[in-house]
Amino acid sequence: MCTTCGCSGGARPLLTNTATGKTSRLEVAHIEAPIGVAQRVPRPRAGVRSTAAPTADLQHLERDLLAHNNTIAARIRDWLRARNILALNLVSSPGAGKTTLLERTLRHLRDLGDSTAVSVVEGDQETRFDAERIRATGCPSVQVNTGTGCHLEASMLAGALEELMPAPGSLLMIENVGNLVCPALFDLGEHAKVAILSVTEGEDKPLKYPHMFRAASLMILNKIDLLPYVDFDVETCLGFARRVNPDIAVVQVSARTGAGLPDWYAWLQAQQSALPA
Repeated sequence: MCTTCGCSGGARPLLTNTATGKTSRLEVAHIEAPIGVAQRVPRPRAGVRSTAAPTADLQHLERDLLAHNNTIAARIRDWLRARNILALNLVSSPGAGKTTLLERTLRHLRDLGDSTAVSVVEGDQETRFDAERIRATGCPSVQVNTGTGCHLEASMLAGALEELMPAPGSLLMIENVGNLVCPALFDLGEHAKVAILSVTEGEDKPLKYPHMFRAASLMILNKIDLLPYVDFDVETCLGFARRVNPDIAVVQVSARTGAGLPDWYAWLQAQQSALPA
């Protein structure tokens, strides 16, 4: 449950293996994952402080839920590090081009003959549309449908990892639910968050959603092929992004035409090379 927006109260997330079509319910509160990241971490429940004022109850619950999430995320991070797996959390608003960028990246790595194994966790409230697009590239993937939830949580990723079991030394892409608010608050144990912003959204998004751009290591400015047709000031956007996060790296791409993608691939390669051998 997200007390920031109340999105996932009563949510019943589902996990689908796109290779087998098998779907199972993610029991977020009591996942018994073989990888051990979510074991023995009781999930806080609403109503445990019934004597407090409602506002205080919500504040305590949000704090406890985030602490619970962070505990699991820390275990995931340790598990990934021990296996030298680079995990990236792709975040954006709906329609920014995450899935198109992923498809293009996966095909690029395949065509290069890159021996690095890649797997994908797809997050959406409903449908398997994006996961099917990823499956068409030949990349192993699982779909997490969050129901009413507007973001992935660490316990959901723990269940996805149990099903996916990415290989040691591989690259794990996590496509979060399209939302520029709540995914910024929930650590998944990833190596880095990558924020994708399209030029059709307006250059002011880094200031309107500062938590997301502050949490990201890289901002990908997508759909630059549309710049001649939209009212979007690139330099103003980059200035806003660096105002909230002076250290954020930026690449400008068109996932549709391929413009700028070598810069994205170079950033990916640098992150992989920086992992301990």
